Amino acid sequence: MTPSRAAGKLAFYRFISLLEPLGWEEFAVSLAQTVEADLKNALKSRDELTTSCLRLVRAAFKNQEKEQRRPLNGEEEIKILSTLAKQRRDSIEQFTKGGRQDLADKEQAELNIIEAYLPTQLDPQAVAQVVDEVFAELNPQGMKDMGAVMKEAMARMAGQADGKLVNQLVRQKLQNS
Repeated sequence: MTPSRAAGKLAFYRFISLLEPLGWEEFAVSLAQTVEADLKNALKSRDELTTSCLRLVRAAFKNQEKEQRRPLNGEEEIKILSTLAKQRRDSIEQFTKGGRQDLADKEQAELNIIEAYLPTQLDPQAVAQVVDEVFAELNPQGMKDMGAVMKEAMARMAGQADGKLVNQLVRQKLQNS
């Protein structure tokens, strides 16, 4: 190894050691940046479906940023993606009921693209376990405590569970208790 290369490596490791106390998460790529990079790739590969879907996601991010007058954090980006995914699921259901399978297939393809950016969803057993833990801690007395239980359960799962499923589980447990 040449002396200049060794000096370069040393400088790199010093730089890294300076960053460690700050925490790596500050230097992580945001979801919006990932969507932007993937949009460029989709444009280059002329993938019309991915391009239109990612443009829609980017527009949703920018609209929320303008509304809040500040950059979005990761949780807010995930919440926006969850909303877009829920809209797609509702559309698929309506198109299927209406006999428009072509539109339902298009919505399903968009849903698959959006879900690629969402954190992996918890399976129903894991969701039930989190709901049980929340019940054990909060000890709700009846349906009047449903809001508090839902708030705590959804906060713990942070975009990793469908709100409809959590709502069903909480209602069942409250009615049985």
